[in-house]
Amino acid sequence: MTKKKIKTALLSYGMSGEVFHVPLLEAHHGFEVVKIWQRNIDKPARHVHPVAGDLEEILADETIELVIVNTPNETHYPFAAASLRAGKHVIVEKPFTVTVGEADALIALAGEQGRMLTVFQNRRWDADFLTVRNVLERKLVGKLVECEIHYDRFRNYIEVDTWKEEAKPGTGILYNLGSHLLDQALVLFGMPRYLDARMGIQRPGGRVDDFFDIRMEYEDFFVILKSSYLVREQGPRFILHGTEGSFTKAGIDPQEQALKDKKTPGTADWGSETKEWWGKLNTTLEGRHFDGPFESVQGNYLAFYDNVFAALREGHPLVVKPEEAGNVIRLIEACQESSRRRCAVEI
Repeated sequence: MTKKKIKTALLSYGMSGEVFHVPLLEAHHGFEVVKIWQRNIDKPARHVHPVAGDLEEILADETIELVIVNTPNETHYPFAAASLRAGKHVIVEKPFTVTVGEADALIALAGEQGRMLTVFQNRRWDADFLTVRNVLERKLVGKLVECEIHYDRFRNYIEVDTWKEEAKPGTGILYNLGSHLLDQALVLFGMPRYLDARMGIQRPGGRVDDFFDIRMEYEDFFVILKSSYLVREQGPRFILHGTEGSFTKAGIDPQEQALKDKKTPGTADWGSETKEWWGKLNTTLEGRHFDGPFESVQGNYLAFYDNVFAALREGHPLVVKPEEAGNVIRLIEACQESSRRRCAVEI
């Protein structure tokens, strides 16, 4: 029996809407984009999907089941709360909220309303992250002693006319790229015991933090998370060291560029990395030394929407639980405290 499509509205048609959400929703059999709240009339959404004049128009539409809150970070809480109160299921673009208090309030409200609430943590389905999970689950480097994760860019200028470069709540690299790295660390390892972070502004004229260095201490290993906008010569994104060997992985998952190139998600080779981008494994396997390329697991951003559809139509559990997204914000606040005090903080 064919299940009814989930009528969906987006609250923005910026980069996340145009590059990620709309192409993924259109490629998925279970969703129908029925309305987009579009502020920039020059964007092509006006010619493809019906445009809403304001949020109230979307919330008043009883046919809309799902609202995607992909607006500036400081609006995530009020827009998500309004959507939940209107009886809509909600996907929030990362970061979930600006503060832990907002995250907790949304989680409580979703429970009261009996509505689904999740966060678009698409990089759980990056090829490199899935490959690292595979290496760790199979203990291919032995007992882990250190994991280092990078998400660097080279952008030695200040973008104009964007809220992301303005000194306001929820802006800066920690909320932007850091929410991905913290989520990946939590998925792999859970909450740390201690956290020591440094944040700052490296680019001349910058108004928001554009680099961070986070050290997280677990019971018997360490995790390092680093990000900067001034890394022109990039090294590995993932570095694992263990009692039997090491694994390194460079390169960025190909799905974002494929979406920018208007390629169709879900094709046979979607999310596949060419051999030149496979990681390098140097370890002992079954008593023998292995040193060579390690094939990447295929990435798949559509899996996020597969799960949302299964949750709403079949009652499956969410993969990205709002409580997990709330823990990302808890760690962001811990990083801010640690950097301000210049010391490690206990989690």
